[in-house]
Amino acid sequence: MNNTHAFLIIDAQYDFCHPQGALFVPGAQEDMQRLNKLITRHISAIDYICVTLDTHPVNDISHPAFWKDAQGHFPPPFTQINSADIEHGKWIPRFHVAEAIQYVKALEKQGEFPHFIWPEHCLAGSKGAALEENIQQAVHDWAVTTGKNYEAVIKGTNPLTEHFGIFMAQIPMEGNPETQLNRRLIDTLSQYDHIYLAGEARSHCVATSLKQVLIHAPALAQKMIIVEDCMSDVTGLGYLGAPIYEEARKKGLRFAKASELVLE
Repeated sequence: MNNTHAFLIIDAQYDFCHPQGALFVPGAQEDMQRLNKLITRHISAIDYICVTLDTHPVNDISHPAFWKDAQGHFPPPFTQINSADIEHGKWIPRFHVAEAIQYVKALEKQGEFPHFIWPEHCLAGSKGAALEENIQQAVHDWAVTTGKNYEAVIKGTNPLTEHFGIFMAQIPMEGNPETQLNRRLIDTLSQYDHIYLAGEARSHCVATSLKQVLIHAPALAQKMIIVEDCMSDVTGLGYLGAPIYEEARKKGLRFAKASELVLE
């Protein structure tokens, strides 16, 4: 009996993968070209494809317009904001003040990612939120060839929490199911023998998705193959994801380059 194969493609979107994108990840163009070739080469052997779509409102807690200083200026992209900054009035939430303060404190207690201001990116309905052209072509051709439809899973729509990993928000919110653990996606992926993990960015959304599986679905994690040349780090921030990949290697997960893979 043949093995079954699924692809989990994280945030392969214009804003991350195109040089003119709002939050371009250097190397992403080449990553997506390699991933396109991998999918095309094994098009009939792939049983399921899930693409994730980072999708944000303008006034998102991680975007500049959510915050201001005492003079009313927005923080520039790549500003780090901590709870002490808020207490001292260096940065002031413009909306949902109590929730924003609680969120930043919760992030600090969690100890994974500090609160970071990103350029506005993947705005709902924008060009930046669309799939990168190589991946759009690959999944389109796969759908036509196999008669199946790829699944698109949206994350990041709640403005009061980051949503790096596809399986749950960084700080899940009570009463907001879109921020809580996505058991349905875990169950769907668990039906397949091999799950190929790729996408952007290696340092953030791919790493966090992998960590969430290692914690919440260890049996699924053992089926994962990290396609390591189909992902790249946000410049200068690779150290944030590195411990997650080290943990995955220790737990026996497979790492491979796209050209090495044979789907049987």
